[in-house]
Amino acid sequence: MILEILEWDESLFLYLNSIRTDWMDPVMLALTGRLIWLPLYAFLIYLIFKWYGTVGFWYVGGIALLILLADQTTSGFMKPYFGRLRPCHDPRWEGMIFNYAGCGGRFGFASSHASTTFSVATYLFLIFRGKIRSMAWLFVWSGTISYTRVYLGVHYPLDIVVGAFVGVASGYITFTVVGGLRQLFAAKATQVHSED
Repeated sequence: MILEILEWDESLFLYLNSIRTDWMDPVMLALTGRLIWLPLYAFLIYLIFKWYGTVGFWYVGGIALLILLADQTTSGFMKPYFGRLRPCHDPRWEGMIFNYAGCGGRFGFASSHASTTFSVATYLFLIFRGKIRSMAWLFVWSGTISYTRVYLGVHYPLDIVVGAFVGVASGYITFTVVGGLRQLFAAKATQVHSED
């Protein structure tokens, strides 16, 4: 069963990776980068403070925990544990796949790009749930960035799917932890004031 899934995954990768055009190469490379998204991140942090005021410090602080959890689960644990070669490091695909801008680390399961972007999307979606309905577009953003990894030949589709699941779980866990800590500190502060 596992071998069949891996064969299907590799076949889908070869198909998707073959769908490309020259003008899209630099676009995909730019989208997969981190610096291009800094204005978006700054805008999202602005929205947190606009809606939540000083409570926003809790949510912004949670982003560091969120990224650490999502990234370390994939890069620190899953990649070395499973040891699945990135397609661009696999000698079976030499000369067969498109790899526009280098390969990165040796192992690729699961995708850190997918885990971190989907964790941010989930976390912010939960923060703004009931306030800003259009935050669901962040999942399209996450999916687009994740797809660039297949396009560039550095991840299989299954790497992306599992990374996305890790990201969604990380986003939900972090949102729950931050909310719990915020309520705990608020309750303690109320108790101290009532004793004064």
